[in-house]
Amino acid sequence: MRKQISSGSVWESQIGYVRAVKVENRVYVSGTTAVGDDGNVVGENNAYQQTQFIYQKIENALIQAGATRNHIVRSRIYLTCMEDWQEVGKAQSEFFADTLNPHLPKFTPACTMVEVSKLIRPDLIVEIEVEAVILDY
Repeated sequence: MRKQISSGSVWESQIGYVRAVKVENRVYVSGTTAVGDDGNVVGENNAYQQTQFIYQKIENALIQAGATRNHIVRSRIYLTCMEDWQEVGKAQSEFFADTLNPHLPKFTPACTMVEVSKLIRPDLIVEIEVEAVILDY
């Protein structure tokens, strides 16, 4: 069974995609940036703040799909400046350290981080996509 999760972003209809797709026990979250519901960038020129906001958006999509951050098995991070890797890494590490159930072990994903020449808007400096597998622990 396939379930589509929309964030309501104007880009979804313009480009023809959804925030996330759930197929059976897998959830695929599209590349996500730090654009708020009002269309403005959160954390302009701040990779740490953008990453924090992005993971909040990703977590909201996962919850709608019946998953949690603990189900994320892979993240792909795209940076416009690799010098921001430490700030992005710090925000990701904090996100995965804050597990929803302290009785479970800390779950961290496989991760790829690459530099790209630019993203869809010049004020965006981080984009993240994730894959999750929903399993009972």
